[in-house]
Amino acid sequence: MGGWRAARAPRPLIRFLIFLLVHCCYRLRLRGLEHIPAKGPAVVVCNHVSFMDALVMGGASPRPLRFLMDRPIYESPWLNWLFRLVGAIPVESDRRDPGSVRRALEEVSRALRSGDVVMLFPEGRLTPDGEVHAFRRGLETILARDPVPVIPAGLAGLWGSWTSHRDGPALSKRPRRFRARVALYFGKPIPSRLARRELLEARVRALKAEADGWACPLKATTSPRRR
Repeated sequence: MGGWRAARAPRPLIRFLIFLLVHCCYRLRLRGLEHIPAKGPAVVVCNHVSFMDALVMGGASPRPLRFLMDRPIYESPWLNWLFRLVGAIPVESDRRDPGSVRRALEEVSRALRSGDVVMLFPEGRLTPDGEVHAFRRGLETILARDPVPVIPAGLAGLWGSWTSHRDGPALSKRPRRFRARVALYFGKPIPSRLARRELLEARVRALKAEADGWACPLKATTSPRRR
């Protein structure tokens, strides 16, 4: 009976397994989960540190998250079944695949109009230095079509992991940290009419800085002191 139920509704089971995996791998601190609405559409925006970001956020969220991801990763022969199962939305640059961005945005619109929560990394790539970089324009296009609340989030503690770009390309190094501190802080929802890139980027930066205070307590002391 349990196997039949899992086959009928695999997404809750997958989310539970991801939740267990994340909590086994990291010492996770969460704050602001109450800002994710219990129902109705919303967009979550977060800084992009590592290839584990989506799993951490998906495992932490009280609601299922659909997320945009690079098509080459989505089409991984080992993980494509999982990405399809959780409803990931693949996207590729129009230079490589004309029409890919349009199709991805249409799928995001369908998800929001179905009442889903969609997660975006507005930087569009993994951070090369651990810091938050400029947000791209795609978010404004999404909100112009579907004016939904936007929830900023700051993620800290994954810079330096083997899935980040520190000390070389992500996934090119051996795992060297286990049970590292990882903090994920959500902020208050921002109405779509106020959700400009500059404001959202500033909120995400502030939340990341707060999360750094717990996940990376020595970071503030590494800069040289003035004499």
